[in-house]
Amino acid sequence: MKRFVAAILFAGTLAIISSTSAQAPAQKDDQALLALVKEVQAQQLEIAANQVKIETKLADVAEAIRIARIYAGRGR
Repeated sequence: MKRFVAAILFAGTLAIISSTSAQAPAQKDDQALLALVKEVQAQQLEIAANQVKIETKLADVAEAIRIARIYAGRGR
């Protein structure tokens, strides 16, 4: 049983290696992929900056609500 599984794994490994080497991406594909990766990284930086802005505004709103509750409690 172990030999059978080992033979299947070996055959599968050979098939994967031969198919990946036969389908090596062209230089043009690599450049396109690199451009897409850079674009995604730029978008991630923009998203992170926007998240910081959102958290800052949310903290400001929470502080304004806290102060409003304090003043509303004093007016009673």
